[in-house]
Amino acid sequence: MRTVQGAALDGIKARVRALAERTGLPVRSARGEPPTHGGPAVRLRPAERVGRAARGAPPLAGPGPAAPPLGAQAPGRRTTVKASLRKAPTPAGRAALLVPAVSPAAATTVFAALGALLTGTGRPRPRRRRPDGARASAAALRTLRARHGDAPALVRTRSGKTLLVLLDPRDVRRFYAEPVSVLAADPPQKCRGLSTHEPDPDGDGPGCVRGEQRAERRRMNEDVLASAVPVHPAAGPILAAVAEEARHLTATGTLELARARHAVNRAARRIVLGDPAAEDDELAGWLTQLRADDKRLRGGPGRTARSVHDKARARIGEYVRYAGDDTLAGRAARHGDPAGPESVVDPGDEARLWLLAMDAVPDTLLRTLLLLGAHPCEQDAAAAEAAAEVAAGPARGELPRLRACVRESLRLYPVVPDLIRVTRGETEWRGVRHPAGTSVLLPAAFHQRDPERVPAAHVFVPGRWKNPGADQDIRMAPFSHGGGRCPGDQLGLMITAAFCAEVLRGHRVTGARPVLDPVGPLPVTLDPHGIRLALTRR
Repeated sequence: MRTVQGAALDGIKARVRALAERTGLPVRSARGEPPTHGGPAVRLRPAERVGRAARGAPPLAGPGPAAPPLGAQAPGRRTTVKASLRKAPTPAGRAALLVPAVSPAAATTVFAALGALLTGTGRPRPRRRRPDGARASAAALRTLRARHGDAPALVRTRSGKTLLVLLDPRDVRRFYAEPVSVLAADPPQKCRGLSTHEPDPDGDGPGCVRGEQRAERRRMNEDVLASAVPVHPAAGPILAAVAEEARHLTATGTLELARARHAVNRAARRIVLGDPAAEDDELAGWLTQLRADDKRLRGGPGRTARSVHDKARARIGEYVRYAGDDTLAGRAARHGDPAGPESVVDPGDEARLWLLAMDAVPDTLLRTLLLLGAHPCEQDAAAAEAAAEVAAGPARGELPRLRACVRESLRLYPVVPDLIRVTRGETEWRGVRHPAGTSVLLPAAFHQRDPERVPAAHVFVPGRWKNPGADQDIRMAPFSHGGGRCPGDQLGLMITAAFCAEVLRGHRVTGARPVLDPVGPLPVTLDPHGIRLALTRR
């Protein structure tokens, strides 16, 4: 019985032969056969190759009759890929399998558009997300939902990996609610941030510690980072460090990423390790190299990376030994019952991860100030709150309006746009059973900007976060939901909002690059490397 893939391959071969006849190029008609016109053979590019389904392979979904491949027709009848993609959508409740594009024309179809979204599943995520790729990904997901309804769609990436893509809020809610015994965290894409980080199976990734991890480690992070309260118990020393380091942000009339990183990283070392660490440029260089290695390395760290890791770990251990109670490292070292058994969690390792996690603060800070610069009314209200906060006394650090601005910035431009987890056993989604080991993809950025479900999805509206229950709204998840929620969300919001307040208290963002439309839809991506802010005295 002929398959759609086989028919498509025959069609490609026929077109290549016809092209060779017209142009006189040599072409090999079959593997191992000599070229039909003599000379070297012309090979198809990887994007144009397609293989037949493995014989005897188990179906990807069950029970019951499997969903037919797109374009499947009667045996012996030739079907083109273009015709198969015009096939009517699969009924709701049944997952569909998209076959890879097999020609340049088909490369512009739904699967090709998903390539930008799914590149991180087969190779390391690129440093910057191209705006056209992000737009194509959102359009492809909308097309998937239009074709298959709200049922999860089974998609095959260019690397050959199969993903179950969640398109409906009900499935998204289940994704967040499932325990790690059902949905385990996939190895991370080295998230750097404030937002939803997916750790490795041992919970040892940089960023927020969550997911499948030891209970002791989770308890320590929740206690040290004070995840249950909006203002950290050590807010006084933390805000003092932010205020002093924020002077680097306003030292000149312009603000860009390099200056923001310098100020935030100095404050981070003071908050985590203590004031002496602010001047440790050697440790700062090691941490910068570790961040770069996290993005670049694949298959494990090299010898140089391990050496830098060991030196940074030893230096941080020295700071932890003498850290005060007003630092995160000091709180971690004294965590737990002194009369109880010694903690199995190394405070030095946790301190290193917290330092790496704050790498997302400068990006979020610049995006938030850029958005406020494009919305003068919101900027004036935030500046008034920052000025009044000086006399707030014990309530200092709350800054509800600025926190809403930071949340809205993370909704529009999340640190981690896609979350992937793997099923530990056979699971059923909308009546379709999937085997253990199925990768489940939650496109968080798509859902947070879905105009069909989120009002004013592409507009900067910080007021939406003042509504009761907005923090638990499943459609918007800057810090994830459920048991996987980042325990450092409140501390991250407090630090980022405090930096914004320090800038706005004495300065106004009067000019910025890129120029944003305050009324129309905002761009899909905002590369922090390209942001330039002009500051003037108030």
